[in-house]
Amino acid sequence: QGQSESALTTGSYCDARQRLPLAMPVALGNALGAQLELLAPAHWRWQGRSVKLFDGTIVSMPDTVSNQLAYPQSREQKPGLGFPVARIGALIGLASGAMLGYQVAACEGKGTGEQTLLENLLDRLHAGDVVLADALLATWWIIEGAIRRGADVVMAQHGKRITDFTRGQRLGKNDHIVQWPRPPKPKAMSADEYGCYPEFITMREVEVNGRVLVTTLLDPKIVTPGALASLYKLRWNIEVDFRTIKATLEMDVLRCKSQAMVEKEIAVYFLAYNLVRWAMAKAALLADVLPRVLSFAGARRL
Repeated sequence: QGQSESALTTGSYCDARQRLPLAMPVALGNALGAQLELLAPAHWRWQGRSVKLFDGTIVSMPDTVSNQLAYPQSREQKPGLGFPVARIGALIGLASGAMLGYQVAACEGKGTGEQTLLENLLDRLHAGDVVLADALLATWWIIEGAIRRGADVVMAQHGKRITDFTRGQRLGKNDHIVQWPRPPKPKAMSADEYGCYPEFITMREVEVNGRVLVTTLLDPKIVTPGALASLYKLRWNIEVDFRTIKATLEMDVLRCKSQAMVEKEIAVYFLAYNLVRWAMAKAALLADVLPRVLSFAGARRL
């Protein structure tokens, strides 16, 4: 056709990756995840409600100046002997397994913890959602943010909070409703902003199987302690999902050598993950089974 011969190097491929706008895989991945959650039938959901799991994980990457500046290695490692590490916090749908939103940050420094990452993802919650997370995320500010968006939470009690079942409104054995007072004003928050928050939030604390769970699901007739215990056990699914992403999709160690390309690499991994989840959801609908009983590795191979 009169065109030049194809190059035998990977330069053209690398140039194309650099031209790819980050917003494209991010938008496509988010759209797929949102559609998967929207199309999930009621019997896939918990009591007909969408449950969103949150947790964090870490990934490493090549030891370059750009990556070290954005995602510095652990301070316990000597320079030149460690690799840059990034923390990823993600919301994943319990019913579909889809990635619904994520945040990437360094592993050390202000605003890089899982609590901050979840706070940045609260706008992805919708009225009627249920957030399922571990004890680290059971803070007043996160729970109030979920309440403000019409969502409920189920979490393990934070280790620094004392649970006294002799106080509050008793619902049953080691099951009561209490008022959590607003914490002191953070230094970075203005007085006017602080005043917009309520003085108390109403919480239910219940002990099941030796663990205290905290939730905004207050009615024990609708949500029994046993139902809360069964729901909290399902939190382990996000651990499996992260293992799938890092092992099956081989995202555990990234390959790109700059912050900009690392962000694209993560976005494309999550887009690919949601594409496989989309195929699994369609197959589950046809076979009338839950998507999570299907093999992700098998679906990927197929």
